[in-house]
Amino acid sequence: MSEKKTESNSTIRTMIALTNPKSSSNVGGAMRAAGCYDAQKVVYSGDRFNRAVRLAADTQKVHEIVPLVHYDDLLTALEPGMKLVCVDLIEGAIPLPNFEHPENAMYLFGPEDGTIKQQVINKADAVVYIPTIGCMNLAASVNVVLYDKLAKSQQHQLDNDLIKNSRDKNNKIKVKELKYKNNMIKEAKRLEREKAEKN
Repeated sequence: MSEKKTESNSTIRTMIALTNPKSSSNVGGAMRAAGCYDAQKVVYSGDRFNRAVRLAADTQKVHEIVPLVHYDDLLTALEPGMKLVCVDLIEGAIPLPNFEHPENAMYLFGPEDGTIKQQVINKADAVVYIPTIGCMNLAASVNVVLYDKLAKSQQHQLDNDLIKNSRDKNNKIKVKELKYKNNMIKEAKRLEREKAEKN
């Protein structure tokens, strides 16, 4: 992670909610994902994480930037105007590739060894699942959902500044000129213009 934190887009709010997580490595991985994908807050319920070794996988110390807050009821963490998106293997859920992300959302994930309660599912604005064979772990699921939101948003940078600011200080490698590189950049910019014209 970069020493420089990129400016957060104040109109877009993303919150990660973890239902009674048991693994500190998964919570740490979710924290790192929050830092990488500019989520503003991570909340969790239950007491299993409090008994675990805290933030074992938060090697980037994201907890110093992104708040990690315990709630007895995760629904009370919803901010005004935020949509509730539950992410779990739930019958009738929308496959993630077909899901259109709201700008402001709390993504609520089920626990590693259980699921989201029916009462919470009933209050969701959307229920989404990641179409995999078998189930992914909690941290991997958070990363996939946040990446999907970024990829579909067209908010990502198309130059080297983000790479320079995000990579490890020991990484100074550059790609040599590729035959198709310029075509890829032109195509990405064309798609970005088309999307802007539609909006």
